[in-house]
Amino acid sequence: MVRVARPGDEAEILRMIRALAAYEREPDAVKATEASLQAAMFGPDAGVHAFIAELDGRSVGLALWFRNFSTWTGTQGLYLEDLFVDEAARGRGVGRALFRALAGEAARRGYQRIDWAVLDWNIEAMDFYTRIGARATRGWQPWRLDAAGIARLAAEG
Repeated sequence: MVRVARPGDEAEILRMIRALAAYEREPDAVKATEASLQAAMFGPDAGVHAFIAELDGRSVGLALWFRNFSTWTGTQGLYLEDLFVDEAARGRGVGRALFRALAGEAARRGYQRIDWAVLDWNIEAMDFYTRIGARATRGWQPWRLDAAGIARLAAEG
């Protein structure tokens, strides 16, 4: 049911990323392309990984992740960038299967953490995460420096 993403999966991965963006009320935010996904996931400097869930021979779920690092544990970990399950496949154990694959990968690599963010209005997702044994981190706010901010700061030279 869950397998490691491989070259040739870029179109399905992009489809699920776009569906996730639509669900998250940002349908026009996706700038990724099949080519950019191919480079990030399967190119010489690949640092992005994914698991794909399949039902009846078709892709229905995605867990896209990359490595992070905790100075407190002194180990790398997984940062889950995107978790998506097609609406028709929800409630069938696909999300749990994707998280089992992530946990197995983290355990094999000796990682101490899997981190991710969830939108504050996505109560269904939070309920699911609680059911699988996750907990919300308190006291930390996610912050981001976007492309325009990076350019401005880099230009300060």
